[in-house]
Amino acid sequence: MLAQDIATARRFNRFYTQRIGVLEEGLLDSPFSLTEVRVMYELAHGRGVGAATLARELGLDKGYLSRILKRFRAKGWVARASDDADARRHVLALTAAGRRAFAPLDRKAQRQMRAMLEPLAMPERRRVLDAMHAIEHALGESERGPVRLRAHRPGDIGWVVQRHGELYAQEYGWNEEFEALVAEIAAQFLRDFDAARERCWIAERDGVRLGCIFVVAADRHTAKLRLLLVEPDARGLGLGKRLVDECVAFARAAGYRRMVLWTQSNLDAARHLYERAGFRRTKEESHRSFGKDLVAETWSLRL
Repeated sequence: MLAQDIATARRFNRFYTQRIGVLEEGLLDSPFSLTEVRVMYELAHGRGVGAATLARELGLDKGYLSRILKRFRAKGWVARASDDADARRHVLALTAAGRRAFAPLDRKAQRQMRAMLEPLAMPERRRVLDAMHAIEHALGESERGPVRLRAHRPGDIGWVVQRHGELYAQEYGWNEEFEALVAEIAAQFLRDFDAARERCWIAERDGVRLGCIFVVAADRHTAKLRLLLVEPDARGLGLGKRLVDECVAFARAAGYRRMVLWTQSNLDAARHLYERAGFRRTKEESHRSFGKDLVAETWSLRL
């Protein structure tokens, strides 16, 4: 490796750690260290995790983490709870008091990042965020497990509804009408599920959900592709194509003659995936939905 490359990486590290205040005695003008705030963040935003898993994911010495958790428990901020998926297993979670303690730190972090990004013009901001994503992807990918696709299980469908509502609000400004539509589709899938002709795939890596897609029966000869979603952190891995290809292969094997889907003209990434899989647009119609003026598209694939 060239000495200049190492110097460049170290210079960036010095610059960025200074910008986000890592070297200050208390992070975000708080009495907490960076490590303590990271532990609180993972407990606040995670789905329930054991101490050993938390230590591994954060790269912390187990003894050091144990001391942090002991202090948090003494303050009434952390408690053990039964895992929803396995009652025999215990996980860590923030208590109501812990969430109240963490909330101002979370707000300060949001304000800090907004102050950093807001002055940038949109093209420059996009370049900065793309560069951050590229760094995370390149340096982190080799440490992660493989992405696997599995069938849905209890809790997954609620996640599907939640993440569609959150992501489409953040990325496209769609309102609660869209979340309500997803909830209706998801509820009907569970009520009428036919395992021989319908399927939900959840993409997962290291126990974290990264995406989903559904095949449902439109009629005897027609399958419908629904609710494709890929988490922002998992984009660029080819996961969207893999999910679509899995749907098409399943529909063929199940004996359907064609597959259809309904999408919107502004969902460029998804439309590109459908086109690559052989779908063709057969209909479009302007409408007002989800708080926006949209153009709905129907796409079809002969199987």
